[in-house]
Amino acid sequence: MSTSNEYIYPIKWIASASTGVRLACELRIRIISGNIQKGTVLSENKLASEFEVSRSPIREALKILASENIIRLERMGAVVVGLTEQDIKEIYDVRLLIETFVYERLVKLDTSKLVRELSKITEMMEIAIKYKDVEEFSYQDVVFHETIIRSINHSYIMLIWNNTKPVMESLILLSMRKRLEEKYEDFKRILTNHQVYVEAIKTKDRDIMIRALHQNFDNVQGKVDDLWMSQQMLTTEREQKK
Repeated sequence: MSTSNEYIYPIKWIASASTGVRLACELRIRIISGNIQKGTVLSENKLASEFEVSRSPIREALKILASENIIRLERMGAVVVGLTEQDIKEIYDVRLLIETFVYERLVKLDTSKLVRELSKITEMMEIAIKYKDVEEFSYQDVVFHETIIRSINHSYIMLIWNNTKPVMESLILLSMRKRLEEKYEDFKRILTNHQVYVEAIKTKDRDIMIRALHQNFDNVQGKVDDLWMSQQMLTTEREQKK
């Protein structure tokens, strides 16, 4: 590979990143999409030749992917581990944990500024739908959730988010690209659900937020209820101690 228009990861998302990070993003999405299959051995020399770079950024990229458990570094090269269905399920479990925790913090904060920011993002998502710009829609989707998470100023929650974000955004992008080809009308449902999130934060109505979580995590509805009850129990305990 020698020309940027052959990349399947959006170059504009990482224009200011180092070469190693850009290569990690491209290799990650190829692995997650199945373009590079599980068990494939990645050679530094071959990758350097394909991407027309030195071996140094290749090493940086492979270290990043190894830290995410997507590949396994060995003496003769890197072996692709990939993502299993269980891995993907666990990533969404982490997202669900984060979002239920964050919302419980938000109900005690002034969220007016956050609501304005989120409303702007949903408007940009709506424009992206209109022009069938799936990359922009996916980008704004990630920004939407990151904006919510950042709003509570919790450094360790952000650390968890940042560790899962690279894989998460690749999963979201691939999912949205598939929707564009097979189920374009579903974008309006996704947008509506984000608007429900905004309404839940604006009104601090837990029932609305539960509905938003159910719609966003439609395969783990039992977990939504269990996690929500756990978060509320923890909140009650903290308040009683005070």
